[in-house]
Amino acid sequence: MPRLTRKGKKAGLPPGTLVYTGPDRAEKVAISLFDYDEKNVLEKRVTLKEALKFVRKSTSVTWLNVTGVHNPQIIEEFGKRFKLHPLVMEDILSTDQRPKIEEYDDTVYLVLRMFALDKNKRRMESEQVSLILAKGWVLSFQETPGDVFDGVRDRIRKGKGRIRKKKADYLLYALLDAIVDGYFTILEHFGEEVEHLEERLVKDANAKILHKINDLKREALFLRRSVWPLRETLSGLQRSGSKLVAHDTLPFVRDVYDHTIQVIDTVETLRDMVSGMLDIYLSSVSNKMNEVMKVLTIIATIFIPLTFLTGLYGMNFLNMPELHWHYGYFFVLGFMFLLFLGELWYFRKKGWM
Repeated sequence: MPRLTRKGKKAGLPPGTLVYTGPDRAEKVAISLFDYDEKNVLEKRVTLKEALKFVRKSTSVTWLNVTGVHNPQIIEEFGKRFKLHPLVMEDILSTDQRPKIEEYDDTVYLVLRMFALDKNKRRMESEQVSLILAKGWVLSFQETPGDVFDGVRDRIRKGKGRIRKKKADYLLYALLDAIVDGYFTILEHFGEEVEHLEERLVKDANAKILHKINDLKREALFLRRSVWPLRETLSGLQRSGSKLVAHDTLPFVRDVYDHTIQVIDTVETLRDMVSGMLDIYLSSVSNKMNEVMKVLTIIATIFIPLTFLTGLYGMNFLNMPELHWHYGYFFVLGFMFLLFLGELWYFRKKGWM
């Protein structure tokens, strides 16, 4: 879900100033390492110093995943040791970035949003992920523990597919593909929520359903804002011409781009469905109000002539012959009852009730 950030803390500061803008966190920053080639693979938790040794000495592919970007000092140390541009470090710490790609002399930087489903709370969770590609290594920065990269890790461990035979650019593609595939899981859950809410809406439109519709509308808008720029990002990666991205990796990037288009189409469809549900809710409430007004109008119409008769014979004038008639009271009651039945018959004939 969208959240408020503290970008006001950066007001007036020069570009490249490292200020964390996300929510307060107390977790310790963790670094995991995968170092692999076609024959061997090494997986372990490492310190920053240990990670640097692998990047400097290894001739294989190295993937460093950093969990936690709430400590600007650690990000600054990473930037110094890996020679990252100051604006890249600033963007890593600014956790509400729009998905984008930036190319530098020796690196390619991508930022996008990663979505996951909290199965316990049945709600959508999102965080910013920063990916940095260089010759022989990939850096990934995420805000919190837990991600969608387990499939990539499993393929590296077991040597499945092409990943152990390819270079770092293929690893970057695999991470992008895992993030985009995670969108489909979210959209499936979102679609189920929409269908369930539609069923409830048809049976009973109430204030709780209206609140849920508004929640879904905000989620759909947030998904749209996160996915639409990703199309431009992947398109930019295809057209970049960077020496870090091999020509035989580009078809796989195009495949992720195609998946992104599918996600965008699905998001737009769900967004239209949610907007339509709001219209259905308003129509349902209006129809209920019309039914209530219809019943009240019929009741009022029935009692208007009856009220007239009771008012007429309740005026207490002395010269009213019907008041002295022995059967006058019963005659008036009978006439009022027949008038009531006649009105009911007429309303039913007209289809008003």
